Amino acid sequence: MLFLSQLVGRPVRDRDGGAFGKVRDLIVALGEEYPPVTGVVLRVAGGRDIFVPWSDVEQIDATGARLHTSSIDITSFRQRTDEIRLWLNLLDKQIVDVEDRKIVRVNDIQLAPVDGRLRLVAVDVGLAGILRRLGLSGPGERLAKALGIEAENYIQWEDVDPVESSVSSLKLRVPHQALATLHPADVAHIVEQLAPRDRAGILAALDDERAADVFEELDADDQVDLLEALTPERAADILEEMGPDEAADLMADLSDERQEELLGLMQPAEASDVRQLLAYGEETAGGLMTTDYITVRLEETAQEVIDQLRELHPDADHVYYLYVADADGTLVGTITLRGLIVAPPETPVRDFMRPEPISVQLDLDAEQVGAAIARYNLLALPVVDEEGRMRGIVTVDDALERALGEGWRKRLPEVFEPVDER
Repeated sequence: MLFLSQLVGRPVRDRDGGAFGKVRDLIVALGEEYPPVTGVVLRVAGGRDIFVPWSDVEQIDATGARLHTSSIDITSFRQRTDEIRLWLNLLDKQIVDVEDRKIVRVNDIQLAPVDGRLRLVAVDVGLAGILRRLGLSGPGERLAKALGIEAENYIQWEDVDPVESSVSSLKLRVPHQALATLHPADVAHIVEQLAPRDRAGILAALDDERAADVFEELDADDQVDLLEALTPERAADILEEMGPDEAADLMADLSDERQEELLGLMQPAEASDVRQLLAYGEETAGGLMTTDYITVRLEETAQEVIDQLRELHPDADHVYYLYVADADGTLVGTITLRGLIVAPPETPVRDFMRPEPISVQLDLDAEQVGAAIARYNLLALPVVDEEGRMRGIVTVDDALERALGEGWRKRLPEVFEPVDER
C-alpha cells in the first residue's frame, strides 16, 4: 500500500544514484476502472516542473523514485486532456457522501500495483489521511483508537466520478444515482456545503423537476448564485418546473435583463404566470400567491371532477381545496377533498360545494393575508380581483414563510409535506 502523501517531496534519482529533483506530483490517465500512473511531475532546481514518463521509472516507493536512465527531457510539463494530476487536481477536493448527507474531503490518495502498473485505487477521506500528511500516523491513530474514533475511511476509485469534465469537485458514482432518492432538503443541504463553483455539478446529476425541488429548498442568496452559474437554457428549464410563486420570487432578485432573457426561454404559459406574479407588490396577496390551483364548474359532477384530478395529477399541496367558478369566472364556492370523495358520483358540484368562500383581493397587505389564514384556519386562501374572479391562492406554508422568515421549513417539522402516493 502506497499513498501520495508518502511520495510527494521525496527524491528522484537516476540509475547511478544522482539526484534529479523531487517528486512534485503523479499523473494518471482517466478512463479505466483503476487509472494507471502515466508519469511523474518532477520539481527541479529553480522551481521548474518537468515530466518524466512512467516508462523511465524503475522503482517508486515511500523513499522516493529511481529511474533506469541518466538523462531526461527537460521540456516543461504539459497536461493532456485525459490526464489528472493527483496532488493538484484531486487532493483536498470535495466528495458528496450521500449516505451521510454531507460533504467529505479527499485527504490522501491510495496507490497500488495492479496488472503490473501502479494505479490509483482509492481516496482516503478519513482522519488517517490527515494524520499521514502531518507525519503523525502512528501516535495519532493510536490516540484515535483509544478515543473510539474511526480513523480510516476509504472510497474505492471505481465509486468516484469527476463532476463534469474537470475534477475541481467530485461525487460518488453510486450516490450520484442515489441523489435522486434523497429528500430535496437533504440535497439542498449538500449543495449549500459546496463551494459556489462546484454546485452546478450536483444539479447536473438531477433532472429538471428534481433540480427545481432542490432550488425551492435553498436560501434566496444561494438560489440566485446557483441560477447565475447555470446556462440560460438550463436555468429556464428549472424555473419552468418550479411553482410559479417560487419562480417569481427568485426572478425578482435578478436584474431586469436577466429576467427577460430567462422568461424568453421559458414556455409561454409558464412565463406568462411568472410575469403576472412579478407585477404584484412583494408584500401583497398578489405577491404571495401562486397560480397553481384547480377550478371546477357548477354543473360538473363529483365523478367528473375526480376524473379531472386523475388526468391532471396535481401536486398534493395544490389540492387542499378545489375552487368553483361560474360562467364569468367569478369565485362562488370551494370543495374540500373529503367533500368530493363522500359525495355520490352523479351529484353536481353546486349541491355539495361550500358557498360564499373566504377570499382576499390582490392588493391586500401580506400581514392581513396571514391573519385571515390563521383566523379561518385555512390551508389555502383564494385571491380574487375587483370583479371577484379567481387569480391565485396563498398557501399556509407561504404565509408562514412570510411571517417566520426564510428557512422556516428547515426549523419546523414537515407538517405540510405531501405524501408520495406512487
